[in-house]
Amino acid sequence: MTSLACKVFGRVDRLCRHLPVVLNTFLVFSITAEVSYLVLVEAPLEADQQKTVWSAWWKGVHLLAQYFMLGNICWNALLFLRTSPSIRGVFLGGEGMGQGWRYCYTCETHTPPRCSHCYDCKVCVLRRDHHCVFFGQCVGFRNYRYFLSCLLFMWSGLLYATLMNAEVFIVILKEGVTMHSVLLLLIPWIMLVSGQVSPSAFAFAFIADTCVVGFLLVSAFFFFHVFLMFRGQTTREWYSTRRPYNLGLLGNLRHALGVRWYLCWLCPLLPSPLPGDGINFQLTGSLEPSR
Repeated sequence: MTSLACKVFGRVDRLCRHLPVVLNTFLVFSITAEVSYLVLVEAPLEADQQKTVWSAWWKGVHLLAQYFMLGNICWNALLFLRTSPSIRGVFLGGEGMGQGWRYCYTCETHTPPRCSHCYDCKVCVLRRDHHCVFFGQCVGFRNYRYFLSCLLFMWSGLLYATLMNAEVFIVILKEGVTMHSVLLLLIPWIMLVSGQVSPSAFAFAFIADTCVVGFLLVSAFFFFHVFLMFRGQTTREWYSTRRPYNLGLLGNLRHALGVRWYLCWLCPLLPSPLPGDGINFQLTGSLEPSR
């Protein structure tokens, strides 16, 4: 009975770990499909422009930009998940342990500075930033580039989708700010279940709401991590007034995104080797707190 309960718990645990990734994937492709429909069918053009060469070019440019962002989101997310930031397979020996090294009693090994144990991933992570619940994996030294690039294109994609959905809000509010329009924007699920709106109206309202809320959340995450990257800090270090790993703006960009930091955000397949190894870090200040 105990073994059966353990197996069931293990399967439920694995399902819960993959559920955020599945939900994020569903939302990303749903928003993409809805915006594509808006571009192809409900394009916000004047009536005399609907069947002109300009209309075809307008739709082509929008679709190209849209699927460029979608491709970057998917590729960066895939490479983020496939790139392990942990200490597994990493030789931690060498010239000996210096300042900032600790002993992890769970992994039973000494770990370098900025490395910490993740109890969700059940392993120590090099230059650990945080455990991302949306991807079910830690953000660390080797996959930080893909995480930040994915955030960049999610932010730009949601901004684009929000602007494209402006017409949806205009249609909903065209008769004024009524109780029906407000409830449709705030609680579209209840309006659908109660039979107050059609499934198509619910879908447009729900996706439009998702774009706005998602844009605000992703904006907060993205600009917070850009702020940390500029300061040479991780999420675990941001509350400290000391910045011993701050190498200046260009140095911080190179150590976070690689030597081709100015190009790597265009495509995740562009090589951008990291200048360090995630074990040894150049210090510009003391690791000890000032007294």
